[in-house]
Amino acid sequence: MTLEKGSLILVDYTARVKDTNEVFETTREEDAKKTDHYDSTRKYEPRLVSVGEAWVLKGLDEALANANVGDKLNVEVTPDKGFGERDPNKVRMIPQRKLGEKADEVSVGDIVELEDRTGVVRYVGSGRVQIDFNHRLAGRVLLYDVNVVKKLETDNEKVTALIKRRMGIEDNKLKFNLSGSDLEITLPEEAYLAEGLQIIKRAVANDIFKFVPAVKNLKFVENYAAPQPEKKEEKPAEEKKEAQP
Repeated sequence: MTLEKGSLILVDYTARVKDTNEVFETTREEDAKKTDHYDSTRKYEPRLVSVGEAWVLKGLDEALANANVGDKLNVEVTPDKGFGERDPNKVRMIPQRKLGEKADEVSVGDIVELEDRTGVVRYVGSGRVQIDFNHRLAGRVLLYDVNVVKKLETDNEKVTALIKRRMGIEDNKLKFNLSGSDLEITLPEEAYLAEGLQIIKRAVANDIFKFVPAVKNLKFVENYAAPQPEKKEEKPAEEKKEAQP
């Protein structure tokens, strides 16, 4: 089954840095457990990708555009189609005091935020700090071991995957009703306080209108229940008698 631009697919992969064999990203739990950054709270599962829509690095995107469902790919991504070449102009030396109250605690390798940019501390000394604002994988050749697991065909499959992509809702808590051109999504209670919820809902709506053109109207439902009154504990009969004068 050939993949055309805009196809929604599920891919399973492990990505490594070619010269060090360091795993920097994986959807496979068994591979993640072999690294220092395994997250036991995360659910490892195939990732949703829209082919040709820049949801993944350009080099991987191009390989997927020429793939078929069921293919197993070994993709080499060069810097120009990955995280870019290293730019020496993105390495800056600044006074250490510019890092604020905790400037004295900064050490080499720390990730810092400065002027709305994220960088890595490369040198600390004599009251000065060198910060590298290049992506940490800039200039590196990357290797992807990829399985093209599935192409989503039905509207229900697409809606489910698009909601999970933005909101991270577990399968057993994901509820929606698709009837003709109307889609109603019922949010679980834990999603109500998510940071930027309105922005997330708008993004989900935009994705669904784009990839599920049958949907013309979308409604998010939030259900609130009144708290149950606390039940007063009844005292045993013997205690009641003792309390009487």
